[in-house]
Amino acid sequence: MKRSHLSSLGLMAIPAFFAAFCGPPALADSGAPGWMHAAASAPLATYDDKTDAVILYDETIITVQPNGKIHKTERTAIRILRPSGREWGKLRFPYDPESKITNIHAWTIPAQGKDYEVKEKDMTDAGYLQGDLVSELRSKNMDLPAADPGNVIGFEIEQDWHPFIFQDVWDSQTQLPMRESRYTLQLPPSWEYKAVWVNHLDIVPSTSNGVYSWSVSDVPAIRWEPEMPPWQGVAARMVVSLFPPGASNGGFESWAKMGDWYAKLTQGRRDVTPEIHAQVAALTASLGGPLPKMQALARYLQKDIRYVEIGLGIGGVQPHPASFVYSHHFGDCKDKATLLSAMLADTGIDSYYVIINDRRGAVEASTPPAIGAFNHVILAIKLPDGIPDSAVPAFIVHPKLGRLLFFDPTDTMTPFGYLRGDLQSNYGMLVAADGGELVHLPQLPPSKGGIQRTATLTLDPEGTLTGDFLETRTGDSANRQRYALREVTKSEDRIKPIESVVGLSLTSFAFTKASLLNVDDTSQPFGYKYSLIARDYAKSAGNLLLVRPRVVGEDASGLLERKEPRKYPIEMDYPAQYTDAFDIVLPAGYEVDDLPPPVDLDKPFASYHSKTEVKGHTLHYSRTYEVKQLTIPLDQMDDLRKFYRIVAGDERSTAVLKPSSSAAAAPAPVGH
Repeated sequence: MKRSHLSSLGLMAIPAFFAAFCGPPALADSGAPGWMHAAASAPLATYDDKTDAVILYDETIITVQPNGKIHKTERTAIRILRPSGREWGKLRFPYDPESKITNIHAWTIPAQGKDYEVKEKDMTDAGYLQGDLVSELRSKNMDLPAADPGNVIGFEIEQDWHPFIFQDVWDSQTQLPMRESRYTLQLPPSWEYKAVWVNHLDIVPSTSNGVYSWSVSDVPAIRWEPEMPPWQGVAARMVVSLFPPGASNGGFESWAKMGDWYAKLTQGRRDVTPEIHAQVAALTASLGGPLPKMQALARYLQKDIRYVEIGLGIGGVQPHPASFVYSHHFGDCKDKATLLSAMLADTGIDSYYVIINDRRGAVEASTPPAIGAFNHVILAIKLPDGIPDSAVPAFIVHPKLGRLLFFDPTDTMTPFGYLRGDLQSNYGMLVAADGGELVHLPQLPPSKGGIQRTATLTLDPEGTLTGDFLETRTGDSANRQRYALREVTKSEDRIKPIESVVGLSLTSFAFTKASLLNVDDTSQPFGYKYSLIARDYAKSAGNLLLVRPRVVGEDASGLLERKEPRKYPIEMDYPAQYTDAFDIVLPAGYEVDDLPPPVDLDKPFASYHSKTEVKGHTLHYSRTYEVKQLTIPLDQMDDLRKFYRIVAGDERSTAVLKPSSSAAAAPAPVGH
């Protein structure tokens, strides 16, 4: 699913870091316009050495005509500060048949010398999106000349829109600092608008004769932090909905109205044809009970219907009929959800579209209704009575609809009844008969995913460790390994992921054998079974041996060990439970002199419990680490930092082995 044209094309031109251009365009002698020179000559603040460029001036003008046609003008001027900022001179301007570019120019104002101009004839034209996709979305591409430190680059673009939905988004904050940004809306008589700010206090516009203007200044950049929410979740922006008199395609006043619009868009798309009915019968006739039937239909959509997106016209948001998807055996997320919904209905099971962003944190409970906030479609399936909760943990209890199971038929790795981490504890719009509703998706218990490691090991007097490991992965931990291995065919390459994991914990080791378990069977835990030898694992200290009970696996993180204070919440990947149980047979002639203390941490976001003990002549280490909270707010950062430091200390801790009393009392061999 792609964004609606109005919202997707309302974004500022995107730097094309990956684009390849044939060479510099021809340079004209025309000077840059006055607005750009004014921006270039204004005093510039001081920026730190991490700032590659600064947006001096950004302006968007939306002019609405009485017939609904919209003319949009964008102007942007950027000063390049450092060599890495040259990438901002590579720009792409998307368009399609409903958002034609009517005029486009770009300029460079050098620190010395004449201005450079790039005209439309100097630009390239190409498809905007890449991959398994059929789309009308294209882009004008330009490589601005002399985008060097000290120079100012800028562009002006005009487009005529014929939008499907009268809604726009003003992105007033980007990854560059912005000195000044303006948004102007000119409406004809009897038109109305609604502006809602996200991640920013409301700004009252200046008003004059149907012209509304907003402005911001000195807007800080959004700087990347590890595990931060997506930019939609932290960037300041304004969602503008327009309401023509008596029209049905205005912006959305509420989630209910947005759901009504999508329900009308999908009306009749889930009709069951004789061919679909026959396929359902073939898949489910021999199965008893609703759960096996739902599982069979889900596997069919995951495995047999190929993912291909066809975004033509309003098809960017409207699914194709189930009959089209079935007959062609391909479709995108909304198409696969449509066919699965039709097949479920043929067995008497109701289901509902859920419009969602595929990254948690992009949409929150306070997000205003906007189709551009979403990029994905899944299903909410009404669970029949009698199915135990434990078999389908990805459900909520809806006050009107009962138990609703959320399932993504596009996700080929996640079994029916489960959700991958990015969708858990996310927000999506549920489309039901009485309109739309923003719902909070479930979060699975930590025990439904993670890694379990067991090992039986032997340590010799020289400090060499040998033994066997069994590692099983479930949930997202399993899915990520399966994704990584899906194109790997050589057996020696298939064990490289586990070599990397072990290499984080052991400085010197060699596998003596290794194999994989359940690579293709997503209904079973994925696993690695391997044996290794690690020389010099135990370190000598006089007549003592120092051995680390935690052999493999790192749960600590340096995520918060940064000089700069954290600005954004942390989005954890998924809830998980990690357990280790390692047995190390002690070397002959040694006994335990000292053990690391146990660790017991229990916080709202995670828990960690470890213990080292002696059982006979064996050192036994066990620990359990649970990720319980997916979004960690700023007020918990200090606790999380301390948590990770304690975990790191436990992972580095050592047991001390000394010569046993019986070995010390034994007579020395003859000749010594």
